Amino acid sequence: MDWSQAPAPTRVALRRFAPIDAIVISHNHYDHLDVSTLRRLAARDQPRIFVGLGIKAFLDEEKIGNVTELDWWQALPLSSSVKLTAVPAQHFSGRGLRDRDATLWAGWVLGTSRGNLYYAGDTGYGAFFKEIGQRLGPIELAILPIGAYRPEWFMAPIHISPAQAVQAHQDLRARLSIATHFGTFQLADDGLTEPVTDLRKALRAQNLADSVFLVLPEGAGWTL
Repeated sequence: MDWSQAPAPTRVALRRFAPIDAIVISHNHYDHLDVSTLRRLAARDQPRIFVGLGIKAFLDEEKIGNVTELDWWQALPLSSSVKLTAVPAQHFSGRGLRDRDATLWAGWVLGTSRGNLYYAGDTGYGAFFKEIGQRLGPIELAILPIGAYRPEWFMAPIHISPAQAVQAHQDLRARLSIATHFGTFQLADDGLTEPVTDLRKALRAQNLADSVFLVLPEGAGWTL
C-alpha cells in the first residue's frame, strides 16, 4: 500500500470480530481504553480483561467485570498452554486533571506453545526491551508503536520513533513485527504518513527487509 495516499481511517464493525476470550489493556488513556467499546465487547463475549494496577477500580465503577490486575513481571496461566505476563513500559497514565500516574501502564507477552507474542502498548525506548527479549524471548511476533514521536525532544520519553521501533524489534529478538499507533489520528507533528516512511528508512539503515516489520492497512486482518 502507498501510505502517501492513505485513505481516511474507517471504523471496523464489531460484527467483523470473532468471539474474544481475553482483552489486554496497556493503560487508561482514552485512545487505549474506550469505555463504550469495552462495555460492548464485555456484554457480547464476556471476555477476561487484564489491566495494570489501579485500573480495575475504574472499570468496576463503569460496571465492567471479569477484570484482573497485574504488576510488571507478574504472570498467570490463561490455559494449560498459554501464559500472560505483564511487562514494563515507559509511559504515563491519567484520564483527568488529578489522576496523573495513579494507575500502571504495561506491555504484555502472551507465551504459547507455538511462540511468544508481545504487545508494547504506548512506550518510550528503554533497556526493558532487551530485558523482555532475554527473559521471555525469542518473540515470534511483536506489535510495536511507530507514531506520535515528533517533536522528539518532547515525545521521546513516552513514544518510540520508527528507528527506535526497529531497535526494539532487534532487542526483543523478534522474528516479525507489526506497526501500530499511527495513521488513525494525527496525534503529533509526524502526521499520518511520516511514521511509515521513517520506518522504511530505519529498516534499510539496519539492512533489514520491509517484510520483517509489517504495515497493515487500516482495519485489515492478518494470520500468523
